[in-house]
Amino acid sequence: MRVATVGNFDGVHRGHQALIARARAALPGGPEDRVVVVTFHPHPAAVLRPEAAPPMLTSLSRRQELLTEYGADEVVVVPFTRELAAHSPEDFARFLREDPRIAADHVVVGENFRFGQRASGDVNDLARFGREFGFGVEAVPLASGETPVPWSSSFVRDRIADGDLASASAALGHPHRVEGPVRHGDARGRELGYPTANLEVAPDMALPPDGVYAGWLVEGPERYPAAISIGTNPQFAGTERRVEAYVLDRDDLDLYDHEVGLDLVARLRGQATFDSLEGLIDQMSHDVAAARERLVG
Repeated sequence: MRVATVGNFDGVHRGHQALIARARAALPGGPEDRVVVVTFHPHPAAVLRPEAAPPMLTSLSRRQELLTEYGADEVVVVPFTRELAAHSPEDFARFLREDPRIAADHVVVGENFRFGQRASGDVNDLARFGREFGFGVEAVPLASGETPVPWSSSFVRDRIADGDLASASAALGHPHRVEGPVRHGDARGRELGYPTANLEVAPDMALPPDGVYAGWLVEGPERYPAAISIGTNPQFAGTERRVEAYVLDRDDLDLYDHEVGLDLVARLRGQATFDSLEGLIDQMSHDVAAARERLVG
């Protein structure tokens, strides 16, 4: 049996995880059972309303990794195009059954699921088409945990924009991660005694407000505690927004051109300037100490 769940799944937050868990629970337990997650890339808004496209919580590769981690047996990435958006609800429902990558026998979606041209189809329409095409449909209530606001990608983006990483992580079920290759910077951190990895982060990635953060630098299976700076470096009249990470007590890591992730755990302070270089270095030592206390005790 093949049970599919459908959505954007940006962030793979706890609401998304509940859908995958429900899809898993709908399987009868046979050797051919598969949970198939159908996701879209790029984000529909980036195609239909690019000026209003939201910042992304996950890269496509990270989204696929998380979906598998939370229980998907197969992840089907559907390219989102204007042509796909123009499909009628009936055509889209037929696609879920007839596309060999999906071949859904049962479909699990959130109770607010919309589909087809101008999002004109709802779960009742999907159930009607399912009866016609040969698949069952289950609508799952929106989950919210202890907060009155249902878990959603929009909720997580708002928390990140506020610098409230604890609430973002609680809704995600994992820390918010930003990713990118490590590029050469100004080497100013090394000169100050705190060599940093300068990440080239995609411009559409969701970032918290400028400031200093505690988090983890992730490279493959390795995780290193880090103090992370996000901002324009106004102390040196910088204008380009950068994401830099100092791995605590390590100056021997060669990360240039490596793809790494930064799991953001807590905001330590806002961006600031100081009266002297000595004042900046003193503050950096306090930031490192605060990050160490937050991450490793």
